[in-house]
Amino acid sequence: MTEPIRVWRKSSYSGADNGCVELLIPPPPHKAPIRDSKHPLGPVIDFSDRSWVPFVQAVLHGEL
Repeated sequence: MTEPIRVWRKSSYSGADNGCVELLIPPPPHKAPIRDSKHPLGPVIDFSDRSWVPFVQAVLHGEL
């Protein structure tokens, strides 16, 4: 089985000149790798899917 082709996707809230976060799509199993779009060669933070999904849901519901 071949590995899927993964690409970094910038947040839709980010403008052309604005820095934002990028998420690796599709993410590796049980992870949510995030990086700073202004520093694509910089560090990557690997969140677990168990922590990332509730975080995104809280942001979408205005809880944060």
